[in-house]
Amino acid sequence: MVSRLVLVLGDQLSPGLSALRQADRAQDLVVMAEVMEEASYVRHHPKKIAFTFAAMRKFAARLRAEGWRVAYTRLDDPANSQSIPGELLRRAAEHGTDAVLATEPGEWRLIRALGELPLALCQLPDDRFLCSHAGFDAWAEGRKVLRMEYFYREMRRKTGLLMEGDAPAGGKWNFDQENRKPARDDLFRAGPLRFDPGETVKEVLDLVDERFPDNFGRLRPFWFATDTGQAEAALDHFMRHHLPCFGDTQDAMLAGDRFLHHALISPYLNVGLLDPLDVCRRAEAEYLAGRAPINAVEGFIRQILGWREFVRGIYFREGPGYPGRNALGHRRSLPAFYWGAGTRMNCLAQVVAQTRDEAYAHHIQRLMVTGNFALLAGVDPAELHEWYLAVYADAYEWVEAPNTVGMSQFADGGIVASKPYVSSGAYIDRMSDYCRGCAYSVRAKTGQGACPFNLLYWHFLDRHRIRFAGNPRMVQMYRTWDRMDAGRRAEILRDASVFLDRLDEGAAV
Repeated sequence: MVSRLVLVLGDQLSPGLSALRQADRAQDLVVMAEVMEEASYVRHHPKKIAFTFAAMRKFAARLRAEGWRVAYTRLDDPANSQSIPGELLRRAAEHGTDAVLATEPGEWRLIRALGELPLALCQLPDDRFLCSHAGFDAWAEGRKVLRMEYFYREMRRKTGLLMEGDAPAGGKWNFDQENRKPARDDLFRAGPLRFDPGETVKEVLDLVDERFPDNFGRLRPFWFATDTGQAEAALDHFMRHHLPCFGDTQDAMLAGDRFLHHALISPYLNVGLLDPLDVCRRAEAEYLAGRAPINAVEGFIRQILGWREFVRGIYFREGPGYPGRNALGHRRSLPAFYWGAGTRMNCLAQVVAQTRDEAYAHHIQRLMVTGNFALLAGVDPAELHEWYLAVYADAYEWVEAPNTVGMSQFADGGIVASKPYVSSGAYIDRMSDYCRGCAYSVRAKTGQGACPFNLLYWHFLDRHRIRFAGNPRMVQMYRTWDRMDAGRRAEILRDASVFLDRLDEGAAV
């Protein structure tokens, strides 16, 4: 006898999930399903699919060991309806119940699909996050602009993290200015903790290899954590080996070191294998014990307590249409080199190759290389949004869309960012070693061999002058542009237009 179906999605792999807390082990049936609809609504990276399915299978085994009844559908099950709604309807018919207990999904698409089911759905808040929808709306109410920095300070006060009474630890809320140092090659730098695939993971890898052979990205080697124990071990490894140096080089990029001191725990956080408050408290404990400096710990906590919670608040506050916004009217197709075609721009070649191999790139690689180029070139933000959603193992729409549509592309008109995040090649040169191996010269501003970022930077400012010239944070950029000789400005715009024409023609750039 089954009283209710309890839906657990692939990014809800937490034993403390609200739906599981309200369920009855003796009466209810947990429903989990690997379905093609979720695996293919964008062309997900094979590593992302394998990570999710493997983590789901291990979580289902854990629930069974804890006394839950679990109806688990594998992707290759002949009876699989290949959609979450279809699997709920199938299980409801099998067990004679129309009652479904669920935790709110992280995408409007699934929220709508569940709401349209002819079943009695009880949808609970996802309280694994530190700020509820109501809490974010209360903070946002009446504010002319929504800025993460002020939200972050409120979350610090709410949680008590890195607080000394009413004051921030170390005397400042934000140590970002100390976290912008270039990195040097270090043969002795510990990499992320890697895990050998066990039998469960190997089965999933074979399945993904068979069913998604043409998806962009390399499936093997596969070394992600796929259960809570492994994710905790990866976190411990980061705290011990990387957190002390995390802050100094968190914005740096090296061609020969893809991971530097980054944690690589965002996939584990976003599917529920790690708890965000626990992660933040453990980082704070490293600071209090004197094992990690304040700039590293604050920068790390800000990414979780600040950005992660802030962008989720924006996504749900702005509604289902948010991912489709295009405030700047950009319509250019995403260049083929984002999908692995060749490019002479070494920074983009390095980041795309890393993305292909690892299903991972850190925030500056995403924002200031792939995102910066797309914005400067006028790429359709919907195409870039779909690319980010597809290629990164940590990408779910609630977190990815505001970071892409808002922070990276300014397509929301300034809800997330106070100015567009554009830069010339000088920023990439300062924060990386990519420019040393490039066919273009980062020091050349015009002419043959000039860095495309240098040309497109001024082209972007010129074509969007009406919108941005009055932005206080961009006044100096326009003053610099206006001080240039008229002939030089014309040459820059002409060279940029030639480059964009070649890009549209599919020529090698």
